[in-house]
Order: sequence, then structure tokens, then C-alpha cells
Amino acid sequence: MDQLVAFFDLSEAEWVAVGLSLRIAAVATLCSLPLGVIVALALARGRFWGRGLLDGLVHLPLILPPVVTGYLLLILFGRRGVLGEPLDQIFGVTLAFRWTGAALACAVMGFPLMVRSMRLSIEAVDRRLEDAAATLGAGPVWVFFTVTLPLCLPGFLAGMVLSFAKAMGEFGATITFVSNIPGETQTLASAIYGFLQVPGGDGPAVRLVVLSVILSMGALLASELLSQRARRRQS
Repeated sequence: MDQLVAFFDLSEAEWVAVGLSLRIAAVATLCSLPLGVIVALALARGRFWGRGLLDGLVHLPLILPPVVTGYLLLILFGRRGVLGEPLDQIFGVTLAFRWTGAALACAVMGFPLMVRSMRLSIEAVDRRLEDAAATLGAGPVWVFFTVTLPLCLPGFLAGMVLSFAKAMGEFGATITFVSNIPGETQTLASAIYGFLQVPGGDGPAVRLVVLSVILSMGALLASELLSQRARRRQS
């Protein structure tokens, strides 16, 4: 037991990386949630031109190499980027090489997982229940919050958990967009990479790897439990 406690006796730098990863993952998940709900509704219920294109764009980060996604974010949101330069000059907002930029990269990488889970949950809802609420005078917004959302809530939570888990383990896009700056952008994954590049860093790297596996497995188990609850509720 003492050896196990000693094994997880993390240094200050390691705790900073863990705490920063948790903060980045939480911000990425919560900030992408409203857009994720809108896009999931559009893909599940919408019938419009370009629906297939939207679906492809949403899932594009899952197909592209993460480094490519990070490079595209650098082109768009870098200090001299298409969107980054106006944000910097007009609003004083800088994303490149900042923890907020890491949150943006993690949000982009986790967004497809969130949308897919939410979309499947919405598609599983019996439309007759929504139609019944509408015939009783409820508007579309009221129907969503009183009928659709309660039925989809486990699926929505599962999507958030998956997005959070993806953000916790993201490496390629973040290190390309915001680099590996200790205390600012060094997440759990980039800290592991950094420790592996220096002599004597195997011990801290192994500790962080084990901790990362525990956190990821916990998130996946939570997502599976929520999905099972959603299926039971729908049946």
C-alpha cells in the first residue's frame, strides 16, 4: 500500500499538468455543448440542402490526422491567422500558445463524439410524443425542453463524457496549435511526451500514463452506463 501511495506521489509540475488538463477538458466540453445540441438537432431532424456536407464537416476531425487539425487551427486562429489577427487586434483575444487555444483544439477534436451521441439519442425519441405535446399547444422550444430533452438526457450526458475524455487525451492538435509550455499549455498528454524526451523522465511518465488510463476508463465506463440507461428508458 505504501508503495502504491509513493507511486502516485506526483510532483508539483505533474499536478499542474493534471489540473490544467481537467480545466481545459471541462471548458472545451461546456463551451461546445450549445453548438453540439444545435448541430445534433439539425442532423437528426433537419431536412435541408447541405445536410450531408455538414455531417462530413462535423466528423472531419475524426478522419484527419490531429496534427493537420492543429495546423488548420494555427492558420485560422494564429496571431496572423484569418480569424486570429482580428480577434487579437480588435478584442485583444489571443488563442495560439495559450490554454484557451488548447481548449479550442480539444473542443474541435471532441465535438464529433458529442454530436454523434446526441444525434443518436434524438433519433431514438418517439416523434409521436413530441407531436402529442404540440397538439396540446406546446411550442417547438417548450416541446424540446419538456419532452425531447428529458428523454435524450442520458445520451446527451454520454456525449459530454466522451467529449471530455477525448479532450483529456488530446495531443496532436494541441501541441501543434499551442505547443508544450509548462504551466500554460502543457496538458497530461504533452507532459508525458515531455518527460519521455529527457533522461530520468520514465518514472513521471509512467505515473501520468497510469493516471491517464484510470481517468479515461472512468469516463468510458460512465458513458457506457449512461448509454445503457438511455436504452432502457427508450424501451
